[in-house]
Order: sequence, then C-alpha cells, then structure tokens
Amino acid sequence: MLTLYHCPRTRSSRFIWLLEELGAPYEIKIVNIRRRDGSGALDPANPHPHGKVPALVHDGALVFESAAICAYLTDAFPKNGIGPAVGDAKRGPYLTWLAYYAGVMEPAFVSKAMNAEVPRGSAGWVKAEEAADYVAKALSKEPYLLGGKFSAADVLFGSTFALFLNSPLLPGPERFKPYVERVTARPAYVRAQGKENG
Repeated sequence: MLTLYHCPRTRSSRFIWLLEELGAPYEIKIVNIRRRDGSGALDPANPHPHGKVPALVHDGALVFESAAICAYLTDAFPKNGIGPAVGDAKRGPYLTWLAYYAGVMEPAFVSKAMNAEVPRGSAGWVKAEEAADYVAKALSKEPYLLGGKFSAADVLFGSTFALFLNSPLLPGPERFKPYVERVTARPAYVRAQGKENG
C-alpha cells in the first residue's frame, strides 16, 4: 500500500495528481508542517526527516524529495507509461528533466523568491530567467517535456508553472500558459483537485 503524507496547498499536491495518473492504489494522510509565516509545527505522524511534504511510504520504504518520488513511482507502477522504463530511449531525458527540476529550476526560483543573488560559477543552478528560458524553448517545439508523450516530469514542471502563472516569480508566464492549460485539463489532475483536502 502507498501512503502519501500530504499537506493541502503544498508541493505534495502534485503527487495526488501523479498517483491518479498512475492508477495506483493509495491513501492520503494529512500532516501539519512548519510554514514560512511561522505557523504550523512539526508533526510526529510525518515520517519525513525534516517534517516536510511530500513523503511517501510504500510497503515500509520511505521515499521523499519530489524527483525521487517521481522516479520511484513511475518505476513501481509502469502500466500507464508515465515514466520511460530502463532501456527506453527517453529514459535519459526523463531522468535529466527530473534532476533539472530539483537541482536547477527549483533552486533558481527559490533564489528569486528570496531575492538572493545566484553565485555564478560555484552554484549548480542559474537565474530563474535562464532556467525558464530553457524550459520554454523545449516546450516551444513539443507539447510535453519528452516530446509528444506526457510524463511525470510534466507533473513537476506543470504543477509549478500552474502555481506561479500569475506571479512575478515566473519569467515570461505567457509562454507557459498553453502548457499549463494542456496539463491541468488532464482527467487525473481534475480528480486530484477533488482529493486535495484528503
């Protein structure tokens, strides 16, 4: 059994979407988290080592960090083809997009949100504008990050762009609107929205 430790309106929401895409049986356990505004608290029911979400427990194994959860779930539940299998020509690009999200894009956006200068030459990420330009260029050629086929990488990027579409944090938001509309029109996304509060 899969258990998703979740707090509404956080990064864990996208994993309800992914689990719906996969057709995997799961349960949601809502936990409390510490919020940026000082509200919330560590929840002893949350297995995440830092009290964050998402955290996933599958048959006793704890998996956390968004990119790791995507790779783990799409390998464990391959039936719907949401993640290319080992040996598939798209496997390398898929893993690259997952790592790019975690190692480049998210730090770039967090740096922008915190108004922190990105240290050039020593950091593994770039400014938010450069990261957004790279993703926008990829999406200008194809409907999804892996070309014509939706994948869990689109869950990561699509959920983030949907969240920031009307925010100054997303450089050139108009470039991402068709992509956001495409991914959020998926039936699994709509079902997930109905399960957001547990």
